Amino acid sequence: GHTMYIKEPSEKAQAVVIWLHGLGSNYQDMESLSANLMLPEPLRHVYLQAPHRPITINNGIEMPAWYDIMGTPLMIHQELKGILESCQMVEKTIDSQINAGFASEQIYLAGFSQGAAVALFSAICCEKRLGGVISLSGYLPCVDELTFKQPTTLPVFFGVGLHDNVVLPQWSHISFQFLKKQGYNELISRDYNMAHSVCAEEVKDLSKWLSERIQINFQRVLMLSEGL
Repeated sequence: GHTMYIKEPSEKAQAVVIWLHGLGSNYQDMESLSANLMLPEPLRHVYLQAPHRPITINNGIEMPAWYDIMGTPLMIHQELKGILESCQMVEKTIDSQINAGFASEQIYLAGFSQGAAVALFSAICCEKRLGGVISLSGYLPCVDELTFKQPTTLPVFFGVGLHDNVVLPQWSHISFQFLKKQGYNELISRDYNMAHSVCAEEVKDLSKWLSERIQINFQRVLMLSEGL
């Protein structure tokens, strides 16, 4: 089944980031990525671990995956059932964080590759107003199956590898343009001189973006709670 690992900050967390790793990877990858973020704000990190699934494109070999990939290009051959199952899990995790005392606006979804695809899909279909989504080398899958419940003020950060031959940079760009057309207006897309990976410059940009979003949201949540 799915597993969840939580890393608490030493002070009271101002926000929570829910991390989804890539295909064949594990939550430790996301843990080391999050350890490199440079933010003044204390964050709770929640790492999700995908279950093992047989992956058709890899001769049916079982590996940690959020959904099956049936062929190339990946953007077309993905398994909706797995995506919806994984989204349900993300939804449950969001609810668990709300039950733990976070406002939904304090919750961010972040993922790499296949994890980013699930993070984007989950956020758009989630009716609770989220803090934002971080898509690292990701794309929006199964767009015909989307139900747009998330307010168009959702902030999204796309980190794109220009030399990525797994998730092609144009897929991220297409997803960015698609969301823009749907009226999402808080989108930022950054291109990096890298393959299917994460680079220091990207982590720096992401840290700055996340810190700014958290500060804006924190003020808003504070004002709401004080009835201003």
